[in-house]
Amino acid sequence: MSEPFTLPEGFRFGVATAGFQTEGGYNGPGEPRNNWFDWEAAGRVEPSGDALRFWDEYEHHLDRAVAAGCDAFRLSVEWARCEPHEGDVDTTALDRYAAILDACHQRGLEPLVTLHHFTHPHWMGPDLWLDADSPERYAGWVRTAVSRLRAHCRSWVTINEINILALQTYVTGDFPPGRRLKTNEATRAIDHLLAAHVLGYAEIKALQPESVVATNNYSFSVYELDRLAIDVLLARHHDVARDELGPWLLARRDAHDLATATTAGTETVLRRWARSAVPLEHALPRAVSAVFDSTHPCTLDVTQVDYYNPLVASHVRLPGHRTAGGRVWTPARRLWDDPPDPTGFSRYVRMNVEPGLPVWVVENGLCNRVRRGRSYPRLDGWDRVRYLREHLREVVRLLDGGVPVGAYYHWCLADNYEWGSYEPRFGLYGVDRSRGLRWTDSDAMGGDAAGAFRRIADGLRAGDRSVLG
Repeated sequence: MSEPFTLPEGFRFGVATAGFQTEGGYNGPGEPRNNWFDWEAAGRVEPSGDALRFWDEYEHHLDRAVAAGCDAFRLSVEWARCEPHEGDVDTTALDRYAAILDACHQRGLEPLVTLHHFTHPHWMGPDLWLDADSPERYAGWVRTAVSRLRAHCRSWVTINEINILALQTYVTGDFPPGRRLKTNEATRAIDHLLAAHVLGYAEIKALQPESVVATNNYSFSVYELDRLAIDVLLARHHDVARDELGPWLLARRDAHDLATATTAGTETVLRRWARSAVPLEHALPRAVSAVFDSTHPCTLDVTQVDYYNPLVASHVRLPGHRTAGGRVWTPARRLWDDPPDPTGFSRYVRMNVEPGLPVWVVENGLCNRVRRGRSYPRLDGWDRVRYLREHLREVVRLLDGGVPVGAYYHWCLADNYEWGSYEPRFGLYGVDRSRGLRWTDSDAMGGDAAGAFRRIADGLRAGDRSVLG
């Protein structure tokens, strides 16, 4: 007989989504354009097209989330849709988002809204986050969106994965405009994005003091690529004075490196590179000023964790390595080869515990590959049902250990657009794109992932941990 179990009051099971990846209707003739328009028009990436038609069929998506056992739903409000031309705010689009949020509430889904999920209006140019005034421009967008939507939502993510946005834009070149190994540009973008978060936090709190506001980083093993940004935001929460920030960040890095210790030689090289590229004593000056000038001593109401594959060295592979469906001739690991590590997931959640703040897992998921209608099994044999069971088992262990986990959001509801391609699939539900975007009851690997998520969520709500196997 399993031990009694009680979920904390208010704990949420949800799915995470993003507007550009699900809504459809971007970058085509007469449609709002975002910063991916040029790449789509040039054929550099697969067009997003209809995506999952969430904009027109949101009720179906929300019903599917409920059927999967969710009582929370993460979505984004897209700046490019709401301000398709400079100064031209589309109030009809904002009203549509309000209706979507109302539909969430009607179904018992608590909405979590992201105000910037990797995209911005095309008219702002490809290098928005290098512009000195980008934090203020973003704050104006927040004021516009939250003024209209505050009656419909109380939980906000200001900017999704600040670290990934900067790295994929200016280091790996996977996001437009596709620059590579531009460390100074990446650091400047992170600096401006963090400052934008601080200003956005203040705008939201001025309009909605009772709101819950945060930003989520992608979990990385290299301190400068992940926790540095969050620690800058948390410095005043730890009573760190401005002139004490440098030594405090050095101590935080030492603790982070100890918690993520590895014997991998490539990882050691990458950590040394990061230390030389981003000196902590002088890092992120715009963000530091914003933090210490803010009227808010802490600009995170929760700590948020996105966990996939944190070991930086493991993202680098020799060209010609084997993958699902063939070989890869670029030196990067594909998403469908990221190794699951439930124990590592638990470790990173613990690393994000801060005094007085709950922890939310706002993204966690497993990828597989679908190419030209053919679904390939993962080389490691993992499936999504196992992944859900083992990671949610770790959530229960964390709760048993007193870790204040308040939510778990799976990425994602259904197979969507994964930043230039429909090959990576993460959905609880599969989508057959060759047959008119037909949703399947199984996921893309043929497993009952949605059913498994519902059984686990319902079981844990009832205090039955045996649903975890």
